[in-house]
Amino acid sequence: MAGSKTKLVTPEAALPGRGTAIPTADRHAVLGTALKAPLSTSQQEALFGCGCFWGAEKGFWRLPGVVCTAVGYAGGYTPNPTYDEVCSGATGHTEVVRVVWDVNAIDFSDLLKLFWECHDPTQGMAQGNDTGTQYRSAIYVEDPELLHRANASRRRYQELLSAAGRGEITTEIASGEPFYFAEAYHQQYLAKPGSRPYCSARPSGVLLDGFEEASYKLPPTVWSHYDWSIDHCVLRGENSPIRP
Repeated sequence: MAGSKTKLVTPEAALPGRGTAIPTADRHAVLGTALKAPLSTSQQEALFGCGCFWGAEKGFWRLPGVVCTAVGYAGGYTPNPTYDEVCSGATGHTEVVRVVWDVNAIDFSDLLKLFWECHDPTQGMAQGNDTGTQYRSAIYVEDPELLHRANASRRRYQELLSAAGRGEITTEIASGEPFYFAEAYHQQYLAKPGSRPYCSARPSGVLLDGFEEASYKLPPTVWSHYDWSIDHCVLRGENSPIRP
């Protein structure tokens, strides 16, 4: 069943998967919101791949204005994959966090700022000590406007990385990628008793400033809760959402 650690599987070689979804949790363990609730007219969603999804999810659920987060799999070929199948490299998926937010309280550019700053988007099929296609960096959105803004943020962040002597961004930015919820035990993993305090993210330390069509809503006090000079810094923060 094992695929390549560093090369994406082809559609023809991917595992067949299954026609039914893998069981998952019903509600968010911290926010209390329903994981599969339909979006309201004031909500939007996006998928972010930042390495191991345990730490990435915590970083997003703490932001004011985030309604719900869930971890899962996207960017691959196998329908309804299991965690073990994804980790085998034989499904083509990467680990992602689905983020639902209230557009009146937080802007997509705030989420993009967290995304770019919380991990190293130049590492290809790896993040920190984790190696494999399931750890690659990605942004998946359906709204064309969000896709445009994601690409604009990428261009600006590349300018900043290059000025700091860093490498080329390898992040996938795309639409049309189905999201499959991960198993219940992965949801909000770091907030659960007995969880292993693990996060593979290795932030570059480069901060995203303004970019084309950026419209930040969160105040600087929110970002003071994230110290990107420290690897895996999300592990040191509280589980509760940040109060702006």
